Amino acid sequence: MEVIHKIGRRKTAIARVYISEGKGNITVNKRDLTEYFPTATLQYKVKQPFSLTSTEGNYDVKVNVYGGGITGQAEAVRLALSRALCEIDEENRQVLKPEGLLTRDPRMVERKKFGQKKARKKFQFSKR
Repeated sequence: MEVIHKIGRRKTAIARVYISEGKGNITVNKRDLTEYFPTATLQYKVKQPFSLTSTEGNYDVKVNVYGGGITGQAEAVRLALSRALCEIDEENRQVLKPEGLLTRDPRMVERKKFGQKKARKKFQFSKR
């Protein structure tokens, strides 16, 4: 099996995933997964596609991720891994799709408008 390259995005985070057969090592920005994503919740989010498809320890993963915050980055990695697992085996799609792991979350930060304090908040209105 050759190396499979997929991209995942969430908010402003962009994750490039390179997946190949191996022992289950996950490297994020040349650091170990547990070092880069310290909390158990974020580690669970990254490993979720493997646990659902029961392929833990079958693939080595190299991830380059930048932009956004740590949660957005973890969810971007999750989307990229899900897409890669679907390319490896089309059967995985039936498991991952109902869980919503193949859906790109479109929610972004709304831009600030001129003449307003923030995106929706207005300056205080004075009648007199």
